[in-house]
Amino acid sequence: MPKTIPMIITNDTILVKEKDGDKFLSFNMPGVEPEVNIPFYHEFAKRISECQYYFKEFIKGEYGKKYSKNILAIIIPDDTSALESIFINEFFVNSGACKAVAKMTMGQAISKNHKRYISISKTKRNVILQYINDDDIMARKLYDVSDYNVKQIFEDAKRLHIDVEYSGVPIFINNVNMNMDDFFNLGEVVSPKQFMDKIAAIDVEKL
Repeated sequence: MPKTIPMIITNDTILVKEKDGDKFLSFNMPGVEPEVNIPFYHEFAKRISECQYYFKEFIKGEYGKKYSKNILAIIIPDDTSALESIFINEFFVNSGACKAVAKMTMGQAISKNHKRYISISKTKRNVILQYINDDDIMARKLYDVSDYNVKQIFEDAKRLHIDVEYSGVPIFINNVNMNMDDFFNLGEVVSPKQFMDKIAAIDVEKL
């Protein structure tokens, strides 16, 4: 049976769970200089073969000879577009570093103990408000990271979906990128360690 390798794409790096533990190792592509408001992995497209080679060697060095038979369980940023999702899938599958890829957003992975909840996160482009029900994204709203109002986002959270309007749900603040200080009073803050602990034990069947 293939081994599942949990992986997180953050604002600045790719975190991959180590083989024999619950810690995450950082994969940083040499020479990649991210642009403002653009996800760093966009730069991979300019040197795709080279980046795929380095990533494959990174996985091979940690997981050994049978590395290519594994499944990458990738947690992607909440504002990942459909085209970006396709690129992520194709990049890793075609790198030869895995057998297959499974993906879910950070918001979908932030709580294992609640069927319904709201998540708030921030990337280099957007603040993202999501309503999750039974692992599915039922509603989502994006705000420009350079122009948002915390009070307005909190008010929007109350009306994001009809389910939310008629029954309160918990709000989780995703602080994996350590950039959510403005939102700490709006809900339960999930620290980087707490988030990684959840992902380290992720079930690929739910992705």
